[in-house]
Amino acid sequence: MRLAFLFIASLFIAAAQNRGMSVDELYRFLRSESQFHHPDKEVAAVLKQSHLRERLDEDLIQKIKIQFLPGPQTMAALKQLAEQSKSLPEAKPVQAAPTAEEKPAPSPEQQQAILADVREFALDYTKSLPNFLCIQKEVRYGARAAATPDWRKIDELDTRLTYFEQKEDYQPFLHNNKPVSGRDIKSFGGSQSFGDFGSMLREIMDPVSRAEFTWARWGVVQNRHVMVFRFRVALENSRYQIYANNNRSVTTGYHGEIAVEVPSRKVLQVSMVAENIPADFPVSAASDVLTYDYQEISGKPFLLPYQAIVMMNGEGEMTRNEKLFIGYQKYSADATVTFK
Repeated sequence: MRLAFLFIASLFIAAAQNRGMSVDELYRFLRSESQFHHPDKEVAAVLKQSHLRERLDEDLIQKIKIQFLPGPQTMAALKQLAEQSKSLPEAKPVQAAPTAEEKPAPSPEQQQAILADVREFALDYTKSLPNFLCIQKEVRYGARAAATPDWRKIDELDTRLTYFEQKEDYQPFLHNNKPVSGRDIKSFGGSQSFGDFGSMLREIMDPVSRAEFTWARWGVVQNRHVMVFRFRVALENSRYQIYANNNRSVTTGYHGEIAVEVPSRKVLQVSMVAENIPADFPVSAASDVLTYDYQEISGKPFLLPYQAIVMMNGEGEMTRNEKLFIGYQKYSADATVTFK
């Protein structure tokens, strides 16, 4: 279990291993680990085998302590990193999340121009991506249907995700921290979702979908200012499908929001909710929130999925799948996932 965790975590910081982590990369690593509640000793073990290229000061350690509530072993490892980095250059401060801008909405003409740029970005997005591989870490939860669900963890699934010539391939290699091989990802059952690498965004922005957009608000996603638009795609124009465990599927309409980065006009987040699911279908509600972030592959930044949260209700039960995409690296024919 521990070796598997260490390998997956090391992928997240692999790009910085030779030159050392920046303080910002350390912060992002701890943020991602706090979301998945990994054991204190395992997070600490990763930090102990890492090194920094910038100085980690006490102020940032206190900020990490307040925001992420790390365990005592992680705190001890952070203090050790701080001691080892005393002679290094000062780090660029990790900024607090900016607040949403307070200014008038863009004019109708400006909104149309923004959406035209977003549509061009979305339709060309998958073509602009390099061939790569990453690790998809997924934790699945379940609960009885309730206004305040009492979530329980069902399982964890770690998958080697390859993106090659605009096609995705999923190869599970850990299930509940136990090695698996040769199994199709769908064989693990439960609620699942796909299409995080462009197809969801492309279908929303495809003219065939005839999505209706309206201005929502200014906002903040991933510490970046965004413009948020609401959208709706009617059933007759939709290609959004929901699959149930008994191999039934249904196409529904949907609505949601897209968050567009200022000033690049690239999409940083997509949220969507299914509409008018047939009453006799096993799934009665479905929603998906996909967040993007800039990831480095071969020294170049690309906007790629960072996190996805998928929720479904049906037959008195609720499920919540949390996915984190880490360890992006360039794909090559001899690239392998091995335990070190």
